[in-house]
Amino acid sequence: MAITVGDIAPDFSLAAQGGETITLSQFKGQKPVVLYFYPKDDTPGCTAESCSFRDSYEAFKDLGAEVIGISSDSPSSHSAFAAKHNLPFILVSDMGARVRKAYGVPATLGLLPGRVTYVIDRDGIVKHVFNSQFNATAHVSEALSVLKSLAAA
Repeated sequence: MAITVGDIAPDFSLAAQGGETITLSQFKGQKPVVLYFYPKDDTPGCTAESCSFRDSYEAFKDLGAEVIGISSDSPSSHSAFAAKHNLPFILVSDMGARVRKAYGVPATLGLLPGRVTYVIDRDGIVKHVFNSQFNATAHVSEALSVLKSLAAA
């Protein structure tokens, strides 16, 4: 069952690229989170998406949000990917796709892990879901637009 707007975002505890453990709940009550699921480190679409998040990272920080990328790649793969592309945000490793399944992120064409972004408010409620496998960089503008509307509310 897919997580939709208004749902409580499922918590997780996953290893990040630096080896530390990241939980979604550590941000609850503190800041909104943009959680973006992507298929694989260092592939063309995923690199474009991640670099687009990187290029807008200051705008996310200005809105008080944390950006977290999530794929089934290992923490060491994330570390190399982040270093290669100067990614300033957290990448977590969902090996086994347990969190991907908890969120109900669909596969594309039944094969590729889906590309879905969730905007989660500081109370842990999903405020926006954007699913687009092939328009990778649109995830950033979608997330920023929602964060701006949350900040204005």
